[in-house]
Amino acid sequence: MTDVEEMNPVITGRVKWFDPVKGFGFIVAEETGGDILLHANVLRNFGQSSIADSTEITVRVQKTTRGVQAMEVLTVAAPETPQLMFSEEDQANLPEEVTELALEPARVKWFDKDKGFGFGNVFGRPEDVFVHLEVVRASGFADLQAGEAVCLRIIEGKRGRMAVQVVSWETSVQR
Repeated sequence: MTDVEEMNPVITGRVKWFDPVKGFGFIVAEETGGDILLHANVLRNFGQSSIADSTEITVRVQKTTRGVQAMEVLTVAAPETPQLMFSEEDQANLPEEVTELALEPARVKWFDKDKGFGFGNVFGRPEDVFVHLEVVRASGFADLQAGEAVCLRIIEGKRGRMAVQVVSWETSVQR
């Protein structure tokens, strides 16, 4: 074990809560059950502006006088969710089928958490892609910000293209 690993160990846990407006939240460590502070800047450095409750996350931590806090996000795994149902006409694929869809690089055009939806634009394509709040949550995000770079897995719905998964830009590049 190196000095960095001893001083700044890697911990896996689940997001207890995260508030992008406040700029922080907490992770509950799997091994100890203790709280780890997760600051918005640390999450943004990973390429996400928000993260959903119960999302599995692996972070490098540091101990401070105020407690343990995340200094780097290493991985984020979206919570296990059942198949999403949009409507009788627009039914999401099974999870195995979703992961077979191509990741398409996009920017969030706008997203309104209160309305429960928003739109993205895939680079090089003129049409909007519908993004539902439940897809955002199932993908491990709590919210999306206008201009945010993401990758989308998309299906053709009755009313046009719609996202069935959102992946952070940095995570998609690592794949």
